Amino acid sequence: MPIYEYRCQQCGHVQEQFHRSLERATVPTCESCPSEEMERVISRFATPKTEAQVLEQYGSPGPGAGPDAYRDPRQIGRWAEERFDQMGVEMPAEAKQMIDAARDGDLPAPVKDL
Repeated sequence: MPIYEYRCQQCGHVQEQFHRSLERATVPTCESCPSEEMERVISRFATPKTEAQVLEQYGSPGPGAGPDAYRDPRQIGRWAEERFDQMGVEMPAEAKQMIDAARDGDLPAPVKDL
């Protein structure tokens, strides 16, 4: 029972389509516009990483951080700041304000319950 992703050639919308069997799979109509010009695209996939790979990719979580530091949404701010710095781009003021608020314990609504 595969799930495929399709991109609309008219508006660019990407949507998923569940098929009960490959034999009866049909190309869907776009959910955003009435186009039937849909192209199947390669779906993203995830691969698990070891702790060593996480540390290699993102660096040390900083002083005083516990073993679950990467699950803390406040660490995203540190990572984002480092990436902006590496790219030589100034971080938008709104993003900086949200990061500072998160460090003070005021997390944005989508991540408060994580």
